[in-house]
Amino acid sequence: MALKKLRPTSPGQRFRVAPAFDEITSSEPEKSLLAPMKRHGGRNATGKMSNRYIGGGHKQKYRLVDFKRDKAGVPATVKTIEYDPNRTARIALLNYADGEKRYIIAPAGLSVGSSILSGTGVAPDLGNTLPLREIPLGTILHNIELQPGAGAVLARSAGTYAQLVAREEKYATLKLPSGEMRMVLVTCMATVGTVSNGDHMNTVMGKAGRNRWAGRRPRVRGVAMNPVDHPMGGGEGKSSGGHPRSRNGILAKGQKTRNKNKYSENLIVSRKGKK
Repeated sequence: MALKKLRPTSPGQRFRVAPAFDEITSSEPEKSLLAPMKRHGGRNATGKMSNRYIGGGHKQKYRLVDFKRDKAGVPATVKTIEYDPNRTARIALLNYADGEKRYIIAPAGLSVGSSILSGTGVAPDLGNTLPLREIPLGTILHNIELQPGAGAVLARSAGTYAQLVAREEKYATLKLPSGEMRMVLVTCMATVGTVSNGDHMNTVMGKAGRNRWAGRRPRVRGVAMNPVDHPMGGGEGKSSGGHPRSRNGILAKGQKTRNKNKYSENLIVSRKGKK
C-alpha cells in the first residue's frame, strides 16, 4: 500500500496523509454479502450513554467476512480487492469453484486472479488457511483461531502478523503482534501472510471533520474538566492533574487489569514487552 501527500489547497489538506488505494480494484461491494448496520451513538438498550465520544458518521453497511475458512478443499479465485469501512485492512472477494462468494481479510501481496485453498493437506502459500500442525516453523501468519472451528480472532487488523516459533505435542507457540508468546492448539487454523494495508498507521486525518465522518466525536481531556466531572479536573490554571487515572478513579500507567485466574493464563509463555 502507498500513501499520498496532498497539495495544501486548504488548511484541512495541508497536513493530510491519505491512502493511495492503489490495491483497490472495485468500488462496488458484493450485494449478497452486505448486511445493515445501525448506529447507536454509544447508547445501551435503555438509551443511556455507556460509551462516550461516539456518534454521527457516514452511513455504512457491514461486509460479511469469512473468518472460519471452512470450505475445505474447494479452490477459490480472487475476484476483487476492496475497501471495507468497518476495518483497517482490505478485504478480498473470493469466487469458489462451486459458485459461492465470500469475503476474506486480504493478506499483503494477494492479487486479483490468485488461487487460494483452505483445509488440511494444503500448501503453506500466501492466503491459504491450514492447521498450525501443518505449517512450517518460522512462517508469518494472520487470522489465527484460539478455539478450533470458532473462527479467527488474532492478528486481523492492518499490517499485523504473528510468527510460528515452536510446536510441541498438542500446542504450537506463537509470537503475537504485541510481542506476547502464547501457546495455541495445533488443531486451530491460521492463514499464511501478513494482513494488508500496512501503512494504515501512518495516515493523517488532516482535520477534525474527517474524524466526525468516521463516527468519532471530540474527546475531552480529564485535566480540562472540573473536579465534579473527573478525578484529574480542577485546579488553578494548569496545576491540576496528579497521577493519570480514568473517570472512575482507576489508575492508569501500569495497573494490572487481567484476571490472574483466567483459564488461558497457563497458555501464555511470556507477556508483551518482556524479553
